[in-house]
Amino acid sequence: MNLLVDIGNSSVKAVYTSEGKFSPVYSCFNGNYFEFVNDLINHERPNRIFISSVRGFDVGEKFKLKETCDELIVVDSKMDLPIKINYSTPNTLGSDRICAAVGASYFFPGMDVIIFDFGTALTIDRLSASGEFCGGNISPGMMTRIRALHDYTHMLPMIDIPDKIIEMGQSTKEAVESGIILGILFELEGYMNRNPDSVYIFSGGDAIYFAKRMKRSIFVVYNLVIMGLARIADYHAKF
Repeated sequence: MNLLVDIGNSSVKAVYTSEGKFSPVYSCFNGNYFEFVNDLINHERPNRIFISSVRGFDVGEKFKLKETCDELIVVDSKMDLPIKINYSTPNTLGSDRICAAVGASYFFPGMDVIIFDFGTALTIDRLSASGEFCGGNISPGMMTRIRALHDYTHMLPMIDIPDKIIEMGQSTKEAVESGIILGILFELEGYMNRNPDSVYIFSGGDAIYFAKRMKRSIFVVYNLVIMGLARIADYHAKF
């Protein structure tokens, strides 16, 4: 049995897998990821743990996790992967971006894919038809933009995520809402216009919000990082 753990900036998700079957997704928001994972392990001990983490690992915590299973694998660009990494600084490449690309290669083999992952950061990555991670970009996610405008100005309000947006705001609140949401939509359209023949995948916490506002054909893949971890686990089992 494997335990797959996706440690993001604002949440942690975990899934047990065994013989191709998945447990429900266990989630923790704004909590201690180590306590969350440790509680799962105490409830059901896995043989192997595969982790994607955008946070640093405490050496002591990593050592403790190793003691709870037969093998602990923390994903990075140095390990054997089912895709090729083409990145000038692979040691700085986030494991979440690696796993998302691996997941995309599983869902759309032999196709050029642009992956939009909507979280604390909005990452835009490209996987070639030959299965090569070709790099990508990182910009602030929706809530990061909302908080930044409020925190780094004296007068702009903290807003909730709007249900509706208008082209030009008629109040400061509407101006912030439209500026942020339309800014992201224009950003997405810009990438799609430059890559018209690619498959587009939306993933992450805000994926549905923006998918509903797109006029193009896109695919929403829930828990793409977890899906990539599952494929890495299967690939690792061959060695």
